[in-house]
Amino acid sequence: MDRLAHLGKKLTNVTTLRNRHVAIIGGGYAGMAAAVALARNDIKVTVYEAGKVLGGRARQLEHPQLDTALDNGQHLLLGAYQTTLALARLVNPGTAAWLRQPLQLHTQNGLQLAAPRLPAPFNTLLALLTAKGINASQRLAATGFMMHQRLRGFKLTQDITVAELLIGQPPHLIKSLWEPLCLAALNTPIATASAQVFLNVLRDSLTRSRQDSDLIIPTIDLSAFFPVPAADYVRSNGGDIVMQHRVRSITTSDTGGYLVDGAQYSDVICAVAPHQAAALIAGLPALMPITEQLNSYSYQPITTVYLQYSPHIRLPRAMTGLAGTIAQWVFDRGISHQQHGLLAAVISTAGEHSKLNHKALAAHIVAELHQTLATPPDAIWHQVVVEKRATFSCDTHLPRPTQHTSLANFYLAGDYTASDYPATLEAATQSGVKCAHLILANNTTKP
Repeated sequence: MDRLAHLGKKLTNVTTLRNRHVAIIGGGYAGMAAAVALARNDIKVTVYEAGKVLGGRARQLEHPQLDTALDNGQHLLLGAYQTTLALARLVNPGTAAWLRQPLQLHTQNGLQLAAPRLPAPFNTLLALLTAKGINASQRLAATGFMMHQRLRGFKLTQDITVAELLIGQPPHLIKSLWEPLCLAALNTPIATASAQVFLNVLRDSLTRSRQDSDLIIPTIDLSAFFPVPAADYVRSNGGDIVMQHRVRSITTSDTGGYLVDGAQYSDVICAVAPHQAAALIAGLPALMPITEQLNSYSYQPITTVYLQYSPHIRLPRAMTGLAGTIAQWVFDRGISHQQHGLLAAVISTAGEHSKLNHKALAAHIVAELHQTLATPPDAIWHQVVVEKRATFSCDTHLPRPTQHTSLANFYLAGDYTASDYPATLEAATQSGVKCAHLILANNTTKP
């Protein structure tokens, strides 16, 4: 089913809606999702983006010395992330924007898991029962865990940590399967990660339909994947994209609506990262509880180490899990992006590697890959990208504000807002679409 079908033009008070002009602050996935959804319904939008490139924390990197298009991180999607995929199809029609394959997990500690083409949940249950690298009792423990959670509807009476959720699971199974999955999905250590959010991801990706468990790897840079064509879509529908403009001031207007750096708007969607949102809305007293909430957030970094080898160097698959190393995953961009010989090693959360300078860290990762994957002992060049606030720390009982605020016509969009999901592209795009829904359903113009 088309996840954007519900954005069709079904509203009766079109005249009132067409008089609205919505300011969207932030040109990341959340902001551009809101912009596309509104533009599709003939609502005029103006998007303000502080940077030179659209995409926020999922964007193409500018590197003046390299002809290779890099990203500020590697983003893996799941087939269950239907809002993001529907938006990408809408603004990128006819473009092969991603590589899609049935669920498979291969790690260097011997774990091999592949889902057959069977209806869910039989595909994932059979994948667990036939997994290599774990023994029979561990396979049964993993299968029993999934069946137990399914019977419970993947619902907890109260949130606990993932570590607590996994009590009773074999230690090797936790290390080789559950912990890597938690880091990949939540980018938060199992000792503090929300078990309920983790279960939400398992529920939607592993038990609904076979396609939901598919792995989706973008084949073009993250800005071209959605935000840039989304901007073209918005412009073609009468909207504006204002680049390199950092919004400094949001105030209520005496004539109704809001002033954004002095310009009048009927509605505002604040679609920047949570720490930026806290600073931006600090001047709106009615939103002080949200400001205090966001100021209490902690964050998790993601480090990506790009390593360029000779073009003939190729890994067996687009994504491989690592074990006993600083990096948890390595992506072969030759397979996904046709950037032959370019590998991207990903390090989730903070650790001892944070003490190394970029040159030393790259050398360490080169040595790890040489030892575990038999890649060459030296790389032609390296590039280390550190996103210090890549994601909010998806801890237990984390308060997440809703998209609707106590101020009329003022909305919050971002992966940190209320969602079943952790800090993912899907949480971001869903939040943007939700903000658009709220505006489309609302004909009030006074804040």
